[in-house]
Amino acid sequence: MLSGREADGVIRIDDVHKSENLAAEPEERFEVDPALRLGLQRTLRGDCRRVVGIYHSHPDGPAQPSPWDLAAAWEPDLVWLVVGVRYGQAVQCTSHVLVEANGEARFIEVPLTTTNASPAAGRKPIIGGGLEF
Repeated sequence: MLSGREADGVIRIDDVHKSENLAAEPEERFEVDPALRLGLQRTLRGDCRRVVGIYHSHPDGPAQPSPWDLAAAWEPDLVWLVVGVRYGQAVQCTSHVLVEANGEARFIEVPLTTTNASPAAGRKPIIGGGLEF
């Protein structure tokens, strides 16, 4: 889960909260622990921060929401950060919001800006042409 603030249409993430995977098939999908969500909401109550999003990775997959992500999404005010991982290294991160039009839900990509990114310690960058997933 991601907590932060929203002002003037810009969401600023200030903390990351890891969840255990409660899915019955953890190699297939990820389910956030609802106790984490409820506890986080209680902790943030009365604060100017709130739960602003969900993040997860797609190991050896693209940084795009999957059909499972879409089926699990129901909150249009949350940002979904998806990290594409290749050979154990994050190679791309995208952000999305849920929208509904004509009775159909879908994700749309929204701009993502990082302010304190740094390379992972001890890892060399992946060098080469385009990424294939």
